[in-house]
Amino acid sequence: MALMRRTGDDKMAHLIDGKKWASKSRAETAQAVAALAQQGVIPGLTVVLVGDNPASKTYVRGKEKAATEVGIRSQVITLSEGTTQDALLSLVEQLNADQMVHGILVQLPLPAQISEQAVLAAIHPDKDVDGFHAQNAGALATGQPGFIPCTPLGVMKMLQYEGIQVAGMNAVVVGRSNIVGKPMAQLLLNANATVTICHSKTKDLADVTRRADLLVAAIGRGRYITRDMVKEGAIVIDVGMNRIDGKLCGDVDYESVSAVAASITPVPGGVGPMTIAMLLSNTVQAASLSAVR
Repeated sequence: MALMRRTGDDKMAHLIDGKKWASKSRAETAQAVAALAQQGVIPGLTVVLVGDNPASKTYVRGKEKAATEVGIRSQVITLSEGTTQDALLSLVEQLNADQMVHGILVQLPLPAQISEQAVLAAIHPDKDVDGFHAQNAGALATGQPGFIPCTPLGVMKMLQYEGIQVAGMNAVVVGRSNIVGKPMAQLLLNANATVTICHSKTKDLADVTRRADLLVAAIGRGRYITRDMVKEGAIVIDVGMNRIDGKLCGDVDYESVSAVAASITPVPGGVGPMTIAMLLSNTVQAASLSAVR
């Protein structure tokens, strides 16, 4: 898909419908689950929730429902806010050893007394369906097989469904987190885009973002990316999830940016559904690998 040029008669950018593409991905995953069932393998996903974070509870319920709908055996283990790090690490070890569990996801954030790094490192790389383990991060960086973080993987899958070829594009990623920014940049680089990563220390951010054919916003600041920061005809992917005056919004000022972008993802209904869809896909991949070992 070539970059599109806007005309004066154009009113809004093409909406990239994450719900539609997530539904397509889930259907593909359900077929893969059925094929594994013929081999006597039922993919199993265990989600561990520590504490009473309302947002985390909502995310976990969504993941459990989506997993069940495609035929994945889903289990949620809820632990109290006061759970110790040793107790959580012991549980992770039990799940690592459980052959019925193919994917392990520890919902973040964790309470202050628990080191997220220690817990993520304890999950066996073959069951790390979130793609956060250092071994999987290294695999992505070096072009080796491994699990890829669900959000950036979902972005790439969505671009594929849309028929957007990123090879040769100038891609700008705003944000450098281990969960989204860095793996997003690596995936785009692997797909032969020319990639720039921006962050809080970037000088004249708008000057950089205006050069982007493909702009991925993952900075965690509501409506931060405005119309004057986006090149006409760019493709804009909004990974942000924020609340301003009680209303959910992304990192992109959707109303103004959609007037200049060629294509744009909404919030909600854009990248979010694809993230869960990729979690399911990764779980089935983990089950498939276990079946051949």
